[in-house]
Amino acid sequence: MLIVGIAGGTGSGKTTVVKKIIERLPKGEVAVLPQDSYYKDSSHLPMEERQEINFDHPAAVEFKLLIEHLKQLKQERSIEQPIYSYLTCTRQKETIRVEPKHVVIVEGILCLTNKELRDIMTVKVYVDADADDRLSRVITRDTLERGRDVNKVLERYEKTVKPMHLQFIEPTKRYADLIVPQGGNNSVAIDILASLIEQHLHLKKQ
Repeated sequence: MLIVGIAGGTGSGKTTVVKKIIERLPKGEVAVLPQDSYYKDSSHLPMEERQEINFDHPAAVEFKLLIEHLKQLKQERSIEQPIYSYLTCTRQKETIRVEPKHVVIVEGILCLTNKELRDIMTVKVYVDADADDRLSRVITRDTLERGRDVNKVLERYEKTVKPMHLQFIEPTKRYADLIVPQGGNNSVAIDILASLIEQHLHLKKQ
């Protein structure tokens, strides 16, 4: 099994990179595990406390479960991927059944911060983007998709997102086998990644 880890700052274009890679590959050949699905459940906390959760700190992610799920997929066993809601900051009762595939992509801002998770990965990728571009995307995403006020988004960026990026996310660049500047706009890097995965799939079918 080829396990590709794709990390990078919030709003760097990771999801776009993953989407464009999958578009270039045969349908149904790749499973994607978003790190966002593995945020710890906070249903036991009052809503006011949930809204203060630091999603950019490694402690917010249940890495143990993510690693266990990857190991199960490697053993050709299906998993029940959690569904996390940013609106309520809780895990949903429903799950998503993920079947084993020859290729699994793990995508998320913190997925290169955990050594045990890195050690399972075959290829590690860091999607890079300028801070102002990332902030612009974060504002658009958080206001439209997560129902947040612009001022709250900017306040959270200064208090949490920016310092956590510098402390935890940016340093994981050194673990990357491939750094992708300009995110989803870097067609050359996306072609290289897609070709690597295609080569793996071709070898598996021989």
